[in-house]
Order: sequence, then structure tokens, then C-alpha cells
Amino acid sequence: MFQAPARKNNIGTAVSLAELIYHGTVRQLRKSHGNAIVGLVMNIVQSLIFVLGFYVMFIVLGIRGAALRGDFMLYIMSGVFLFMTHTKAMQAVAGSEGPASAMMQHSPMNTVIAITSAALASLYIQILSVIVILFVYYTFGNPFVIHEPVAALGILLLAWFTGVAVGLVFLAAKPWSPGFVGVATTIFARANMIASGKMFVANALPPAMLAMFDWNPLFHCIDQMRGAVFINYNPHNSSIEYPIYASLALVMIGLMGEFYTRKHASASWNARR
Repeated sequence: MFQAPARKNNIGTAVSLAELIYHGTVRQLRKSHGNAIVGLVMNIVQSLIFVLGFYVMFIVLGIRGAALRGDFMLYIMSGVFLFMTHTKAMQAVAGSEGPASAMMQHSPMNTVIAITSAALASLYIQILSVIVILFVYYTFGNPFVIHEPVAALGILLLAWFTGVAVGLVFLAAKPWSPGFVGVATTIFARANMIASGKMFVANALPPAMLAMFDWNPLFHCIDQMRGAVFINYNPHNSSIEYPIYASLALVMIGLMGEFYTRKHASASWNARR
């Protein structure tokens, strides 16, 4: 009936934590759909709809020539992929298990595992989607060359990390006002449709318009991504340091808010959702 907890060294604790995160990630992947392949296909279709939608919009508005020189579809995908990765990560973390969740009644489970699992599940499905779409486009469409593939992958991970940071702030505030945070999360995701800057390049913006977008870390990520993808584009009006510093600041704020929320967690909070 009673069992004394076995003591573990640092390596054993790390292995146990990694195992819990792995199982939590698998659980998150299967929450949206029981079949992992169908879930991946649904995410790919959603990304393709965004890509085709922006392609048609550029053609109808006649602003295709305003894009930088290079593969036009790759130009669109470089913005859409980062936007999707950022938004999915933010929504996954903001919607992860909170301190008052029933899952937290199990002793090995904690909010760190829940947040990490949600973030990794989002990253896993997005990277798979990007690989599949680029492979199909390269094979059946137009073979392309990415100027700096390692840097492009790093910027994709940075866009994911910025989404995790923003989602962590929303997660910390959600138990106090779940209705408001739900609306704020949706508004932020919709606002990034324009504020992310995926429809234009920062070098072509006048200073007055640039000031409307350079507050957004995702705007810098997308512009830096196009510098890594295209050999003839050198981003002058964005930086790679700003998203890193902004994300670290948001993570610190989110962790402090989550710690305070966890200390005051109450099971009655779930009744308000």
C-alpha cells in the first residue's frame, strides 16, 4: 500500500523526465486525431491552402513582380511556413494542461512536462509538413536551391521558439481570465496574418511602415529567413538578435507568471472553462 520513493541520481532523473516528455508528446500528437498519418495530412493540407491562397492573392492583385527575384512559390512558402510554425506553437502551449488540470493529479506529471510536450508535438508535426511539401514541390514542381539551408532551419526553430514564448505568457494568464485570454490568443494569431510581414519584404518598406511591423519578432524571423533562402536578398531592416532577446524576455515573464499561478492554483478554476 505504501511505497517509499526510490532515489535517483541526476542521470536517472533526466532519463525519467525525457521519458515522460516523450509520452506526453505522443499524447499531444494523438489529441487532434487518433491516426498520426491523418493528422499529418490535415496539417499539410492546411499549409497548402495558405500557400495557394496567398499565391492567388498575389496574382489577382498583380503584385507578384514586387517580390524579390527568385522562385516565387519558395518566397510564399518561406513566409507561410514560419507563420504556421509560430502560430501552431503558440496555440499548442497556450492550450496545454494547466496547474488545475486533472492530469496534474498524477504525481510524475507537472506543468513543465505538459508545456514541453505540447511545444515539441507542434514542432514535430510542422517540420514533417515542411519536409513533405518541399519534397513534393522539388520533385513535381520546380527544383530549387536554398542558399543557406542550415541557417534556414535555425530560423524556423527560432520562429517556433518565439511562438512558445508568446504561448507561455498566455498560458500563465489563462487560469485568471480564460475567456479573455482565449479571445486574445485568437486576435494575436489573426493579427499576425498581416503583422508577420509574410506578404512583403522589409527592404521594400518605407520607414513609416517599417515602424508598424518591426516590433514583431516573427517579422524579423521571416525577413531573415528570406535572406537565408535567397542568395540575392540581404535583409537590412531586420535582425536575428531581436527575436532571440524578445523570446527570452517573454519566456522569463511566462515562467514567473506560471510559477505564481501554480502556487495559487485551485481545482474550482476548471469550472469556469
